[in-house]
Amino acid sequence: MGVRAAAAGTALLVAVLAGCSGTVRVTPPSPTGTAAADCRALTTALPRTLVGLDRAETDPPSPYVAVWGEGEIALRCGVERPAAMAPTAEVSDINGVAWFQDPRTPALFTAIGRVAYVEVTISAQHQPGDVLVDLAGPIKAAIPEG
Repeated sequence: MGVRAAAAGTALLVAVLAGCSGTVRVTPPSPTGTAAADCRALTTALPRTLVGLDRAETDPPSPYVAVWGEGEIALRCGVERPAAMAPTAEVSDINGVAWFQDPRTPALFTAIGRVAYVEVTISAQHQPGDVLVDLAGPIKAAIPEG
């Protein structure tokens, strides 16, 4: 996927998350093999409440997607490697999980160095560090380093 297509996909995801219905529309990824099994384990291990937000239903329902609030925080497991991530990209370690922050989309973080990439979109109303700390435990438990 090219950089322009990745940026458009991310913009679409963020725009979709801005909806205000009871069900949040999110395009699910399509992981395969071990990544798919690990992602299913992750979504069942994720907290029901994250930084004060309850988990919401998604449309379409997917074992690879979790959303809190009305799309304020969205997690997609089994996404492609971030297109903007260069070999020399700066990465933050938060509680044993390496996170790449997309420089083109500051609200987009991807857990890397694991069997599956885990993408998290965080609205400006929330501190990314708080969210990523709370997600580190379930990610480490469900998605092995790879």
